[in-house]
Amino acid sequence: MPVGRLPLALATAAFCLSFLVLCFANPWTYDGYNWLRDDIPDASSLRSEAPQNALNKDDFSWDSISPSKDLIWHSCYLNKHCAKLKVPLDYKNSDASLASASIAMVRIHSNVSHESPSYRGPILFNPGGPGGSGVDSMLQRGALLSTIVGPEFDLIGFDPRGVGRSVPRVSIYKSRAERALRMAVDSRFISLNHSADSLARGWARGILDGQLAGERDDGNLRFINTDHTARDMLRIVEAHGLEKLQYWGFSYGTVLGATFAAMFPDKVGRLVIDGVVDSENYYTTDWSDGLIDTENAWMSFVNGCVAAGRQGCPFFAPTAAEILAKVDDLYASLRARPIPVNTELSSGLVDFSTLRSKIFLALYSPYATFPTLAQALADLSNGNGTALFTMRAEPAFECACDSSEYQFEEIIDAGGAIMCNDGKKISSKYEDLLAHYEEMSGDFKWADMWEQIRFTCLAWPDFPKDHFQGPFVANTSFPLLMVGNTADPVTPLWAAKKMSRGFAGSVVLTQDSPGHCSLAAPSICTQKHIRRYFLDGILPEPGTVCDVDGSIFPDPGTNNLEQQAQAILSVSAEDRNLMGTVWELAKSFDIRFPGYL
Repeated sequence: MPVGRLPLALATAAFCLSFLVLCFANPWTYDGYNWLRDDIPDASSLRSEAPQNALNKDDFSWDSISPSKDLIWHSCYLNKHCAKLKVPLDYKNSDASLASASIAMVRIHSNVSHESPSYRGPILFNPGGPGGSGVDSMLQRGALLSTIVGPEFDLIGFDPRGVGRSVPRVSIYKSRAERALRMAVDSRFISLNHSADSLARGWARGILDGQLAGERDDGNLRFINTDHTARDMLRIVEAHGLEKLQYWGFSYGTVLGATFAAMFPDKVGRLVIDGVVDSENYYTTDWSDGLIDTENAWMSFVNGCVAAGRQGCPFFAPTAAEILAKVDDLYASLRARPIPVNTELSSGLVDFSTLRSKIFLALYSPYATFPTLAQALADLSNGNGTALFTMRAEPAFECACDSSEYQFEEIIDAGGAIMCNDGKKISSKYEDLLAHYEEMSGDFKWADMWEQIRFTCLAWPDFPKDHFQGPFVANTSFPLLMVGNTADPVTPLWAAKKMSRGFAGSVVLTQDSPGHCSLAAPSICTQKHIRRYFLDGILPEPGTVCDVDGSIFPDPGTNNLEQQAQAILSVSAEDRNLMGTVWELAKSFDIRFPGYL
């Protein structure tokens, strides 16, 4: 496929690839940094030096930046810097005369001068995926993340090779229109319990997408993997004149972080992995242990609704069993008679799969979605599907007059390429897929929303598997901090504890909350531990458990705004800014596709 157009099985797997993306991520620190090229040394000079068009997010052109081996920062967007770093396309044959890749990155400058003794260097950020854009995430939430880690750090979001603004860019389709038509025809996020042939149809789509990937590969597809991205991160560190990485990775970003730490244990400065994936299981392409805590996440909604009472939860029933029975009634009703919905944004049907997928999706971000989900379920009980339909709804496809308008829009194509290139080859036989699904279904109630993540890889091109795939055992130059929630729907706390055993001195910080990654719930305790780790190198005591600050549903007799205000006023003035930040992150936490890590 042409550079920037690599095929993938993203249709049915769209759900699941979303699983790892977008929790969040960030970069590091150290003394004596020698910036090779830093044409904007102080944040205070940005506004006067940057051209007016570069200060406007919509007007900044990445085409104005040429990739270079030296790290050259350019003014971009509003008070930010952008760069493209040239790296080898193939690290096994990195002759400078051969093909190269370019890694796009954006930097939020520290609030202190780089010459100041208090300056602590850059922290790299990966939001998950695989295939999530670190540039987009930094533009959207970088200021909030900076509040957490502190003003002493630069924050750097980068698009991994294959993603977004980096080159080569993976795209399974030749145009947005082709992708939209394909997704509309057969790529809905369908529960594998939707109909008797759902699994078979998903299998066939996976075969088709894998074949398409092979047909359109121009020779670059094999170089899109986590091993190469870990090496790219080391090049970014070295281009700053540094030796060691500072990193915050979420969901799939924990696979990337653990891979880096295992490959380069002497290059770890500070490394936080948040919403930890079992990397060994990931590299087998088995995906069999992500749902360990999913039912706990779902029951946090059910039990929270009961506790909130009729005023606090629109879908209230006196007991958890009664709420579950009402949901089962909705499933049965929608199987028999889907509900048509027409909105200004788009139109479609609310059916069994719609309900199943919206609930699963909501488990990622409970503070942002549980109250909305409760109202949507209540409306659905009265025959109104609009609220459920519009939860995380995508607008109807429109052709753009300006082709550059969607030049870097987030697509899930790269996720399949990374995942399938990383993992071992799996059988393309339908009977083997059926056996795997039946085993998963016997263990996990939500397997019908998860098995799709493997479809992409069924007929993936048979590239050599000579990249790093483990083991995840290392004595790193600085111990890792791993963060896990007690009811994470797709990265169970168990995985963090398992991964920690392989990295000497690492500590697991537990956040007692539902949601995917720590930022899905507001916890000053958690984020202060993360800040302390980055700033001072202090790890939490083993066994530390952090509570959250505030309830998802309002307590009986109060409302969410009152409750949030009370929580903010209850902490010290020093912590109020952090409290506001963690609440804003939790309430805005957004996963577009179920299953996206």
